Amino acid sequence: MSPEVVGFAIVLLAAVMLIGKYARVKVRFLQKLLLPSAIIAGFIGLILGPQVIGRLGEPLGWAWLEDGGVFTQGIYDVWGELPGLLISVVFATLFLGSRIPSPVRVAKLVGPQLSIGVAYGSGQYVVGIVLGLLVLSPLLGVDPVFGALLEIAFEGGHGTAAGMEPAFDDMGIPEATDLALAMATVGLVFGIIIGISVINWGVRTGRTRVIKDVSKQSKAELRGLYNDNENVSTGRMTSRPSSIEPLTLHVAVVGLAIIIGWLILEGLVWIEDQLWGQPGSPLSEEGLTLLGYVPLFPLAMIGGVIIQVILDRTGNTNLLDHETMKRIQGLALDILIVAALATISLDAIAAYWETFLILSIAGIIFCTTVLLVFTPRIIPEYWLERGIADFGQSMGVTATGLVLLRVADPYDESPALEAFGYKQLFFEPFFGGGLITALAIPIMVATGNVYIVLIPMIILFVGSLVVGHLYFRGVRSGRWPDPSVEAAKTQQG
Repeated sequence: MSPEVVGFAIVLLAAVMLIGKYARVKVRFLQKLLLPSAIIAGFIGLILGPQVIGRLGEPLGWAWLEDGGVFTQGIYDVWGELPGLLISVVFATLFLGSRIPSPVRVAKLVGPQLSIGVAYGSGQYVVGIVLGLLVLSPLLGVDPVFGALLEIAFEGGHGTAAGMEPAFDDMGIPEATDLALAMATVGLVFGIIIGISVINWGVRTGRTRVIKDVSKQSKAELRGLYNDNENVSTGRMTSRPSSIEPLTLHVAVVGLAIIIGWLILEGLVWIEDQLWGQPGSPLSEEGLTLLGYVPLFPLAMIGGVIIQVILDRTGNTNLLDHETMKRIQGLALDILIVAALATISLDAIAAYWETFLILSIAGIIFCTTVLLVFTPRIIPEYWLERGIADFGQSMGVTATGLVLLRVADPYDESPALEAFGYKQLFFEPFFGGGLITALAIPIMVATGNVYIVLIPMIILFVGSLVVGHLYFRGVRSGRWPDPSVEAAKTQQG
């Protein structure tokens, strides 16, 4: 593949993204859905490509469409490689530029938030794998391992689904990527629709503590733009451009985090090969590959944490700016989503449409149940504001949760954003693209046993709900104060 094709593919991807943004600005229906422009652009790319318009070339007698639709197959080949590369950038930036808070402060606020987060993540594995054992396998002949796609698609989102593609290919289940991407789209769309509906219901029934009317969104907000009079933080300069451009510095640090993650991964694979990975190894006569299937991106996140801890310990925290890191992350995620959606295989989805439908409906019902039934019984105060962010994340990505939180608490008057951010420190390394997400399906495929993941997830799910409920009872009985109230008073004061 020539450099010219690679460069032109990226330029065309940028053009498609711009068309997606234009559609968001102009189409009222898309505004009401709060649908990100990257999702819109991804579907535009899919329609213009070989999966949709490309198939019309032969019946219409337009031979020029048969190669790759409006674009060429070479362009789509480049796009298909981008998600697996960019997901490491997304995860490497998660904790860079933001001081890692002390465990004592985090523990005061994170308890119930973490209980809900773990309930979403582990519960999606439980629901998906149980459906795989009871429905997908006996009735449809589908490997119950596919049930684990529910967590990858809903909790992990498009980025994680696309990032797992190399591992799925190595395991001989390439269709899992397309299923996960399609389910991630369903989760994101319904997450926004249900989330906005729940916030409206909470306002009407007095269950929201902050906002009283969500219908007064400005025209600019619906179009995804800022007004001229809005003061928006875009980051700060951490180095003098005469020395090095600040953006260049931040990108370089992201690259270093990914290299550290790669070294960790290579080290783990080497250790595995010495202990049980190769035939005749000390712990396995036949050889068993587990870590070889682990993608790079969760280790890139750990690489970012290592860099940030070193900066904090050496007094160089100000060298990086978290807002700038978020912009780098956002750029990578937008490109990733457009490329991933534009290259989905509709054939794979059509072949597994029953599995896709069953897991999608089950995921929507489960996440909505956790929000409306369990969250009010675990988070004593500001349950809707604090719960809606986790709900959005559990059905899309972290950005979806933050969008819903912005609607429920636009000026950070509750402790929701702080609690959600602290929870991410403990949650992201494991679920939603973390180590558990990366290892669950490889372990089940390598061992041929789904119970090796199902049983621990059941224990985690039940344990998180029990611990959260005990916390709730403790606050309600007056045995200890609710840190949510104290945090809100601090913010408002």
